[in-house]
Amino acid sequence: MTCWKIMIVDDHPLMRRGICQLLSFEPDFEIVGEASNGADAVQLASEKDPDLILLDLNMKGMSGLDTLHAMRAEGIQSSIVVLTVSDSRSDIKALVNAGADGYLLKDTEPEQLIELLKQALCGGKAYSDLVREHLEDSSEQDSLLNSLTDREMQILQEVAKGYRNKQIADSLFISEATVKVHMKSLLKKLQVKSRTAATVLYLESQGQ
Repeated sequence: MTCWKIMIVDDHPLMRRGICQLLSFEPDFEIVGEASNGADAVQLASEKDPDLILLDLNMKGMSGLDTLHAMRAEGIQSSIVVLTVSDSRSDIKALVNAGADGYLLKDTEPEQLIELLKQALCGGKAYSDLVREHLEDSSEQDSLLNSLTDREMQILQEVAKGYRNKQIADSLFISEATVKVHMKSLLKKLQVKSRTAATVLYLESQGQ
């Protein structure tokens, strides 16, 4: 029978103990280490070589994101699943882009948590339902933004800085009429009706 080695990283002792107790009921899991901060977590992961690391996001000192970067830089190959209270789109995007193998919310039902961790250990991705929805929305936004021409993207970036048409025209050395034509086109492509909505779409794509 497969027995997966699990390591838990969280700066709250009660949370670590609760997760340990939950996972200890699973014969497929063996807890091989606990860490309360990022620096200890990197060292412990190198020593124990766990199959999966359950990583908190908001920790004192090194954040979960910094810890994830450090682990990957050290060549740690474990599956790393973030377990956090944050459902922020920017947090989700940053962690997934940094190489996290999953992103789970701490209000996930225990049975679902176990199932998703096993999914990650079998080479899949472990996402809470809300996280998956955010990622799908983000993918759709990226697709819309990719439909813009280079000039339209330049103009959108200027709009996101709060510039008006005249300022954009001066900045890009084109006429104000040309800016208006491009604005009309990019709003249509992004399926929005206002500069503000286009700006929100762009900033969300940048994780802001």
